[in-house]
Amino acid sequence: MLIDDVQITVKAGKGGDGAMAFNKIKMALGPTGASGGKGGDVYLEGVSNLSALTQFRYKKVLTAENGMNGKTQFNDGHNGDDLVLKIPIGTVVHNLTTNQELEVITIGQKLLIAKGGIGGKGNFKFRSSTNTSPTQFENGLSGEEYELRLELKLIADVGFIGLPNVGKSSLLNELTNAKSKIANYPFTTLDPNLGTYYELILADIPGLIEGASIGKGLGIKFLRHVERTKTLFHFISAESLDPAKDYQIIKNELAAYNKELLEKPEYIFLSKADLFDKKEITKKLGQLKKIGKKAIPISVIDDESIKLIEKILRDIIKQKY
Repeated sequence: MLIDDVQITVKAGKGGDGAMAFNKIKMALGPTGASGGKGGDVYLEGVSNLSALTQFRYKKVLTAENGMNGKTQFNDGHNGDDLVLKIPIGTVVHNLTTNQELEVITIGQKLLIAKGGIGGKGNFKFRSSTNTSPTQFENGLSGEEYELRLELKLIADVGFIGLPNVGKSSLLNELTNAKSKIANYPFTTLDPNLGTYYELILADIPGLIEGASIGKGLGIKFLRHVERTKTLFHFISAESLDPAKDYQIIKNELAAYNKELLEKPEYIFLSKADLFDKKEITKKLGQLKKIGKKAIPISVIDDESIKLIEKILRDIIKQKY
């Protein structure tokens, strides 16, 4: 199961305490207490692995290493190691403590989320001409601690949308090396699936239903993944008794969630066209034409259909440059 929305607590390391000590060597008296090391910082780093948030499914509190305490004979404590948490690109980081939002959109991008505490000064740092034997020292400061909500929103060039069981996963498997599960029943796809067609990222968005924008079926869980998709491939099954209605159901849900989704470039496909004769397909295309929509009949078992879709994808590649 893809984890795409999780809440965690991150804690930067505490700074080490300063030491209070004096030289025991004859003829070299004086303070020798060293300072504590700095606590480790917490970073988030973008990776291509979409399942990276799974690591936080059960482990909810992540802590960087504390700085070491100062020692005697001027030996400062070591700094604590930083904690680097790998998260998928496309993740929006909601800092629930500060109400700030950040996002990771490129592989290798690192965000400093929580700063480690400063180490405390040892008594050596308090020496002066008027205080040759200081007994003062400082405790290390606590590191920053924040509650974070990590929300993954897929970044894809082409998003496959439509009601359940309209052939999206089958086409993704045909065009790419994706291994999406397919079967003849609704909600076969419970997680978004990605594939690559040359430099394009294709995303199979799990089937939406009427009322998804208010939480029905799989709810708004996957509508967020449509937001960052540049082009939409809208699939309507030729098995539908009312293709125009099916089309409008999805468009209504997109509009209810975010009206900007209606502005995305869209290609409409009448899938599973191999199941009906030409007359029936023409009738269904006519139903869509009545609402001003032109659809392209396709079948994953028809080579001409695949070539046509590949031509569209190549045109999209050209538009990127």
